[in-house]
Amino acid sequence: MILRPSEKQLDLRLQKKTVSQKSTHEWNMIIRPSGGLFDLRLKELWEYRDLLYLLVRRDIITVYKQTLLGAFWFVLPPILNTVIYFVLFGVIAKVSTDGTNPILFYLTGLIAWGYFSDCISRTASTFRTNASIFGKVYFPRLIVPLSSVVSALVKFGVQLILLIGTLVFFLIRGENVHPQMTYVWLLPILLLMMMFTGLAFGIIISSLTTKYRDLSNMVPFAVQLLMYATPVIYPANVIPEKFQWILQINPLTPIIESIRYVFLGSDKISWPMLGYSFAFTLVTLFIGLILFNKTEKNFMDTV
Repeated sequence: MILRPSEKQLDLRLQKKTVSQKSTHEWNMIIRPSGGLFDLRLKELWEYRDLLYLLVRRDIITVYKQTLLGAFWFVLPPILNTVIYFVLFGVIAKVSTDGTNPILFYLTGLIAWGYFSDCISRTASTFRTNASIFGKVYFPRLIVPLSSVVSALVKFGVQLILLIGTLVFFLIRGENVHPQMTYVWLLPILLLMMMFTGLAFGIIISSLTTKYRDLSNMVPFAVQLLMYATPVIYPANVIPEKFQWILQINPLTPIIESIRYVFLGSDKISWPMLGYSFAFTLVTLFIGLILFNKTEKNFMDTV
């Protein structure tokens, strides 16, 4: 006697088989080959946000771990640099600061520039310093330079507290300082422009150093030279007219001047120049991402 399963039993078996087949094809993550230069996979950055947090935490802890001064190193460099530039440019060279307190003038410019400089220097060696990790584990490579600029942002936040405290101190003393509170909303935009410009330059340099390693040795000198071509430690109007074009083509000039205007009321905000700087940031970042995406496909053969 042959027992045949009922229609209900057959339906249950088919449902179980279908579920088992679906379960074998449902994955948390699918790794596919890159489709082209414009396949940046920016969505993956959000999926790996936990890794971004861990890398930022690692950067902050390891840099100042087992040091005598610890987190005080966040604020010591801008303090020392401000004193040095005050003596050299303010006391000895007697360079004008347009009537603004020189300590605040130098401190504001140096803290803003310090963040941009950190963004470049930390991301310029992304491929070389992380080659061993990139060759073993899969994750979006852009996470690494992003973690560098975010950890630098934490350092900038601590230095910003120093700047605000110094500003309040001089306001209480009655110094000629006029913070423009109506333009405070502009600060996050200016900060993002600095961050993405530094990130763009950094990943471009990092991509090029996989083939031309000696470029990494030029980065500190280039950053220092760019600082002197930017009104960080001097107002723009002290530069002779025939050299003003250098400041005008420099996309960082309106950013630094605008930050100083918001905090101190000195310099000015040039909206056309800020528009130029914003466009420059977008174009440079796009070029950097394309070059970074192209380099990460075959950099293991050259690093």
